[in-house]
Amino acid sequence: MNKKKLNNSDQYNILQKIHKDEIGNQRKLAFDLGYSLGKLNYCLTELKKKGLIKLNNFRQKKNKAKYARYILTKKGLIYRSQLTIKFLKIKAKEYDEIKKEAAKIYQKK
Repeated sequence: MNKKKLNNSDQYNILQKIHKDEIGNQRKLAFDLGYSLGKLNYCLTELKKKGLIKLNNFRQKKNKAKYARYILTKKGLIYRSQLTIKFLKIKAKEYDEIKKEAAKIYQKK
């Protein structure tokens, strides 16, 4: 099966949700992000393989699945910060370009 590479946007969105502890269950997270459940499972698996997240189980509980939750690893926190910086740089560049275009349009009037 030929899988697509996990893109920065998907990684950022998932890591951000996990960091904010907004991940209730996979079905809700998939819905919130607009992903299929299959896509989310693939993304979570890839993030685990990269060592960016791990599953924290509450072993003493009988219904472990109910209490399982994803948490960011130290590597995941660093990577999320790097993605945030990249995202902000892209947005700042877009803002500057829009500002220049608006100035040109305003000068023509």
